[in-house]
Amino acid sequence: MAAVQWRSRGRDYDAELQRCRPEATPVEFGDYHPLKPIMVTDTKTRRGTRKGSTSSSSSSSSSAPSDPLSSMLDGTDPLSMFAAASATETSAMPHTSSTGEPGRKKREKQDEAVGSDFEPWSSKRGEILARFTTTEKLSINLFMGSDRGKAPNPGSSAVSEKVRTRLEELDDLEEGSQRELLNLSQQDYANRIEELNQSLKEAWASDQKVKALKIVIQCSKLLSDTSVIQFYPSKFVLITDILDTFGRLVYDRIWTMCSDTRPLPECFTLDDVNDTAKETCLNWFFKIASIRELLPRLYVEAAILKCNHFLNRSGIQETLLRLTAMIRGVGDPLVAAYARAYLCRVGMEVAPHLKECLNKNFFDLLTTFRQISGDSIQKQLLVQRVEVPEYLTLYSPAINWILQCIAYRAAESLLTEMMERCKTLANNALLLNSVMRAFRPEFVAVRAIDFISMIKDCDESGFPKHLLFGSLGRSLACADPPESERLTILNEAWKVITKVRSSQDYINCAEIWVEFTCRHFTKREVNTVLADIIKHMTPDRAFEDAYPQLQSVMGKILTYSHDFSVLFSMERFLPFLDMFQKDNVRVEVCKSIMEVFIKHQVEVTRDPVILNAMLHICKTMHDSVNALTLEDEKRSLSLLIIGFIRMVSFGRDFEQQLSFCVEARATFCNLEPVLVQLIHTVNQLAMETRRVMRGNHSRKTAAFVRACAAYSFITIPSLSSIFSRLSLYLLSGQAALANQCLSQADAFLKAAVSILPEVPRSINVEGKLRSSENFLLDFINNFLATLLVVPDHPEHGVLYLVRGLLNMVQDYTWEDNSDAKVHVYISALPLLAAMSQETYLYSIPNMDSNETLYGGDPKFLSEINKLCETLIGQILDHLKTLTRDEQSVRRQSALAFSLCAAVLAHGDLRNNKLSQLTINLWNLSHKHGHCETRVSVQTLEHIKHQAQQPGMAHLLDTVQRLTLQSRT
Repeated sequence: MAAVQWRSRGRDYDAELQRCRPEATPVEFGDYHPLKPIMVTDTKTRRGTRKGSTSSSSSSSSSAPSDPLSSMLDGTDPLSMFAAASATETSAMPHTSSTGEPGRKKREKQDEAVGSDFEPWSSKRGEILARFTTTEKLSINLFMGSDRGKAPNPGSSAVSEKVRTRLEELDDLEEGSQRELLNLSQQDYANRIEELNQSLKEAWASDQKVKALKIVIQCSKLLSDTSVIQFYPSKFVLITDILDTFGRLVYDRIWTMCSDTRPLPECFTLDDVNDTAKETCLNWFFKIASIRELLPRLYVEAAILKCNHFLNRSGIQETLLRLTAMIRGVGDPLVAAYARAYLCRVGMEVAPHLKECLNKNFFDLLTTFRQISGDSIQKQLLVQRVEVPEYLTLYSPAINWILQCIAYRAAESLLTEMMERCKTLANNALLLNSVMRAFRPEFVAVRAIDFISMIKDCDESGFPKHLLFGSLGRSLACADPPESERLTILNEAWKVITKVRSSQDYINCAEIWVEFTCRHFTKREVNTVLADIIKHMTPDRAFEDAYPQLQSVMGKILTYSHDFSVLFSMERFLPFLDMFQKDNVRVEVCKSIMEVFIKHQVEVTRDPVILNAMLHICKTMHDSVNALTLEDEKRSLSLLIIGFIRMVSFGRDFEQQLSFCVEARATFCNLEPVLVQLIHTVNQLAMETRRVMRGNHSRKTAAFVRACAAYSFITIPSLSSIFSRLSLYLLSGQAALANQCLSQADAFLKAAVSILPEVPRSINVEGKLRSSENFLLDFINNFLATLLVVPDHPEHGVLYLVRGLLNMVQDYTWEDNSDAKVHVYISALPLLAAMSQETYLYSIPNMDSNETLYGGDPKFLSEINKLCETLIGQILDHLKTLTRDEQSVRRQSALAFSLCAAVLAHGDLRNNKLSQLTINLWNLSHKHGHCETRVSVQTLEHIKHQAQQPGMAHLLDTVQRLTLQSRT
């Protein structure tokens, strides 16, 4: 190719804009518009409609274009067809008799009384195990197995002999085939129970049904042992898990025996159960009836209570009443209470509608209360060194469960009846506590004053009053008492709470009542409560053992207090916050405060109370960052602090805003995203100043925007990310240019150019190394667009920033086989062409660019043309090297077409050499058939259109020589 002589073509930007502007087409109100809502109507015809007739319900216009989404609503898509088929099957399904399956399901739904609003036993299990613990040593009897009875007498085939053999196997359990393990810890005990559970499953799987029954009997016997009485509720939970497993195994076994020819339906009747299944079921009840001891016989029969369904309809009710009466034979009131709780549990699972059995269990439980003060129980407590209040709390899980079953969906009148029973019963605190927890909070809330009166009359030595107030507080946290009674309720409750000596008991109760205080009272009452908490939890650093409760208190305050000017004006709030002295807990609390602030603080603020408090909280989060802090944690903390910074505004007091940013920079220096946000804030502040002054700065505002630029210039080098520095140098330089700060803008842009060699060739994106070329090219294109309005420095020569940038690009170590440098050179040509125009495409108000400084000076234009010729020469030299392989040829084609498009758009093709260069580049790009035909055709059409414009007729000769070559 011959030497290139570049000359930019003249541009009339206003005329070009007018030609590119689309013609306005008037749109009438009733015409279709793509953003107009589409009304979808059902246009399907009825079955009886004549062929060819249309539905009268259709209102869609035939002239409106069809909508691809609404067209799917006619039932032709798979989901619509599936739904239609389901609807058809449902409507066509016949109604069967009461013995049929559909009828049974309907009946089951009517009988079912337990819904999702009933708290299941499984949700209480973990709480009981965590609450009732012991350090005492425990013991357990393990089943050792026996060889007796495993091989029946060969000469015996009678049924009576078989029954006798099985009874002997059961008797073997009571004749020494056990091993007692002593001195077990609580965890060891739980592990042994789990071993028994596994042994039960293994014995059942290996068809050793008698061995499985022996294990269950042995475990049930453990429930009569109260030698370590504090652990009894947890022991009950562990052992009843085994009973539940046994009950499921027996039920599933009999269920499968009923499946002769077809599976047994869920809602079966007695007619569906075959004789073999009935006989097996009856056999299990006979085996259990042969157990000699009362407690194991009672528990094991309760475990398979559901199997009564296989025998008769009324079997469950009769069995429940009989087992309820049997519990009266259990001597220990604690053991009896938990036996009743288990019976109520299985009763609620299989027959929740039988409230009579539940009531009988509860009334029997009340009659055993007098045993608590008896000599035998008192001696037992004395031996085990257990106080009466602690002993009474052992009853709570059992009584709470029984009352929950009774109170479920019960009428409000039942609560009144229970309250009357509590008044007439001695030592009623335990029962009163369970009543408040079992009944609906709405029922309790309207009787709060009555409950407080009853709590006052309770014996403090029997059951701690603070526990009673805790239960009342839980109900009041869910339902509101009458407004006129709220202050009285709070005063009466807090009189008791504040006198609790144990710091742990105090905070457990105070935590509950904080929510009631926050919901119904002002900051004065909340501040008083916080002061009382600080008073109780500060001595002996008691707060160190109560961080979860204190965090809960903070959470409840934040839930109801969203006005942070009110919150931070409370005298005791920040001292309360200071009690969180463990680093990780303190940071979590500060994060929770910040999250609520960002979510609920709608308006920007300059309130000094809020700012000082939030700066203190944000500094606490920032100071927790160290070398071991994970990046995700840093990012999370940064987002919270940034959210606060964005909510700070001093209005027109811009100097105060800048002072705040200076303070924040010193405070949050270790979190890079926060520093980036501060730089954005300061740049925005400079632009806001320009807007207020309408671009005409006074001496004071000019000094202020220079101070903003200085802030950014000082802060940017402290960032570790090279990409953040590049972006912010350019952005800050643009802000400085907009405010006529030429020397500051020049410093920003030179700094950006100077750090380009530091850009790594690859970057880490989500744990993967990616090439940095795309980012770098985007940045350079943005930088080039900015240079159009940057005037040359009088001491550095013509186009010194453009030359500096291109020199850095020339010296940068690009990736192997990379065309990025050539892409930069091609991108620089439109910039240089724009610089040669008499009037620039865009400019900054009140600031002179090179168009004013040089005014079309021939020397300036000559420098531009020489630089363009140098760039084109570099590009052509690179194109000559791309001939090695197919991939290189593809790259050559793409680069040649890009350069050709740039020359066509910005070069003066009246110059024959430049016109010939364009033709050569066009042919080179199409030589091997790698050019997109569609793009080429569009380019030719555009050039033809350009040739029809005034003064552009010379393009006709060029366009006639540009031909499309077919692919080879």
